[in-house]
Amino acid sequence: MAKEHAEKDQVTRFLSLKRIATLAELAVHLRCSGRTVQRRLAECKAIHSYNHNGRYYTLPTIPRFDLHGLWRHRDVFFSRYGNLPRTFARLVHQSPAGLTAAEAGELLGLRPSSFLWSLRNDPALKRHKHQGLYVYMASESDRYAEQQRQRAVALPTWRSPTEAEAIAILVEK
Repeated sequence: MAKEHAEKDQVTRFLSLKRIATLAELAVHLRCSGRTVQRRLAECKAIHSYNHNGRYYTLPTIPRFDLHGLWRHRDVFFSRYGNLPRTFARLVHQSPAGLTAAEAGELLGLRPSSFLWSLRNDPALKRHKHQGLYVYMASESDRYAEQQRQRAVALPTWRSPTEAEAIAILVEK
């Protein structure tokens, strides 16, 4: 029992200093198996990254989450909502008008093509085509209707410039 407590303390100290670490780094530091490190991380209620295939861990007291519940440490991203599917579904639900692929990518710090295809059948999401772009919205009917309404208001339909506007654009170029 004392050994487990000491290992947990070592994990806590190591992550407090380093802020994030991989399972392999912790196993080398603790001189124990990866499975033992996983148990110690679970005891510490460590959270894992939503990018880099969840390879990185941190303590729940370390991140300073932004208003979207996201935290970045260098190129490693963490979410207070857990993994990428849960995080994306939560961000979509919180968004007033849903999220396009570009908006989602910018918010999450990831290329949309790297994760959206795997989420296309997520029951928490609906994909709606709006002005030629897919917009991800909450699947709950009331929230979906509100997000559709907001998207229609937020993005007025595209129109061609008038002749005067076209000339002004060309002159400026």
